[in-house]
Amino acid sequence: MSISESVLDALLKRSPHLRPQLYFKSSLTALSHAMEDQVLASSGQPLIIASFQRERFYRQESHRYLRIAALTPQVYVLAAPETDFMNRSEEYETVAFDPSDQLSQEWHLVVIGQQYSACLVCRERTSLPSAADTAETTMDQTRRFEGVWTFDRQVSYHAAEILLDRILSYRPELAEKIAAAKAEILLPQPTKLEVDPDPFAQRLVTHLQAGQYKLLKAYRSIATQERKERLVNSITTAMRQSLNTDDIFRVAVEELGKAMQVCRCIIYRCKDTDTSAKITYEYLRDKRIASLVDQDWPLRDNPLFQAVAQQQTSVAIREALPAGIANTSTDPPLDLSPIKPILKRASIRSWLMVPVINQGRLLGMVELHHCQKEPHTWTDEARSLVESVASQLGVAILQSESYANLEDLNEQLEALERTRSNLIAITGHELRTPLSTIQVCLESLASEPDMPTELRQVMLSTALSDAERMRKLVQDFLTLSRLESGRVEWHLEPLALQECVDLALSSLRTRQSDAPLPKIQTNVPGELPLVKADGEWLVEVLAKLLDNACKFTESTGEVLIEAHPNGGKMLEVTIADTGRGIEPNRLEVVFDRFYQEEGALRRTAGGTGLGLAICRQIILALGGQIWAESDGRDKGSQFHFTLPLAQETAGTSGARAKNGRS
Repeated sequence: MSISESVLDALLKRSPHLRPQLYFKSSLTALSHAMEDQVLASSGQPLIIASFQRERFYRQESHRYLRIAALTPQVYVLAAPETDFMNRSEEYETVAFDPSDQLSQEWHLVVIGQQYSACLVCRERTSLPSAADTAETTMDQTRRFEGVWTFDRQVSYHAAEILLDRILSYRPELAEKIAAAKAEILLPQPTKLEVDPDPFAQRLVTHLQAGQYKLLKAYRSIATQERKERLVNSITTAMRQSLNTDDIFRVAVEELGKAMQVCRCIIYRCKDTDTSAKITYEYLRDKRIASLVDQDWPLRDNPLFQAVAQQQTSVAIREALPAGIANTSTDPPLDLSPIKPILKRASIRSWLMVPVINQGRLLGMVELHHCQKEPHTWTDEARSLVESVASQLGVAILQSESYANLEDLNEQLEALERTRSNLIAITGHELRTPLSTIQVCLESLASEPDMPTELRQVMLSTALSDAERMRKLVQDFLTLSRLESGRVEWHLEPLALQECVDLALSSLRTRQSDAPLPKIQTNVPGELPLVKADGEWLVEVLAKLLDNACKFTESTGEVLIEAHPNGGKMLEVTIADTGRGIEPNRLEVVFDRFYQEEGALRRTAGGTGLGLAICRQIILALGGQIWAESDGRDKGSQFHFTLPLAQETAGTSGARAKNGRS
């Protein structure tokens, strides 16, 4: 059964003098609670009729009607069923009306007692929801109703009669009880009734205060969210404009310090294993506060930092006491006595430290300092805001590192491209030239059988020399490839350096052409300790460095070989010459593969440009270091490398060296 007639329309027909007013849902809630409180505060057995649009609305108020039902048997509750609401006669009468009934669009409450009466009869004004009303809470607060709320007893009688008739149509078995209600309660009453408005006033004031509190809370939440979004947006904008963490940190420390209204804000990069960090990015609200820029900020001895690094969550100090004991968010509170001088020097009274973390790795730290005498309490909203900023900084650092890695990869690709070009140029020159010479010599020998013996010998010598040149090039390629791929088996043993120098000099003089060598001097003391190395590869390094020194030094120049202990655990070897020298900006690149000072095709000295690269790979594999020094063009050069010492006594070392020279 569905009834299309509105209770409000029926009431207006009986009381044409009434003028409906507009109410919001929150106002009707306050008025309804005030009317219910009037019943709970009064004596007697009044008539209560409440109509809810849906069962779920009734469920929110059911506990109140249990209390009212304990005072009077004349309680009727109407609602459109959604789950288990149905017609029942228990603590009070429940009436389940058809959801299509006009009652589903209305809000009714009628209260009639011996000395008071009030009625609230309203109908919801339906309208299409706007795009902004998508949230259920927002739509609930903006629901509007039109209707009547009055203390007029005659109007309340009419409303009660209309609703009781509607109840009777759904539950005819209640005819006797409804008739008794009409006979006992809906009777002419004294013309003057005293209505106490105090419960209504109190309820409305309480509702207004609660609404004001909710409004203020909502404003604070909106303001906090706006600050968070503004800060995050500013950092995001800085990240989009630049991948440089310096620019991003400068923006973040300034914006965060201003937004949080702190005395000092600092941001720095760090790892959980660092002992200290240098402060570079700082915001100061008052220039009278001591600046921490360019100072070393202690980390290892800072209990607060250690707590943050271990927990990977923010930690706050509400008050740093003069004794160094702090009220903190940790349990138990931290003892800051170890950094008492830092607290005093930086005037820190309240401290918030938030880690910058990405993928479980500590990347940096955000710190906020309050320096006033009164302690500052760090709210959950403040900590959440700073944590959001720290999260964005973690993303910025990761992006910056990724960009730096990408730049490194690009540089490596460029180096590979240069290597490829050099390889083509060098192999083309170094292979084509000797091949052409060999071909000419062999063709001459084949086509001239009567060639004089002396000329034939010259042809053969030239062909053999160029074949050896090609062999060396191929050998250098293979050697470097084995070293770089890690396919070398190292045989480390204690060695006397003098033996290796003698073998390298012998190899140099054997391979040397008719061109005279510069004067070579050695200054290798016999009492030097033994080195731990692979003899074959160490001789290879010495031979290549000596060959390189002689190649770029005139025959009237000098080459000097020196050695001396370096740092107690290493032996340093130096091969110095008085030759062409190296420009200071090229002291590192001379060890690159295929590096040629004069260019691949414009050089007066032979070679593939692989010798120094091979030397570097060997020395690094033996556990040492290699580097070059020079004062510039035509001022000579010095090549240094270190080797680890063998763990032997001085007597054993000296005996080994003596046996090697005998």
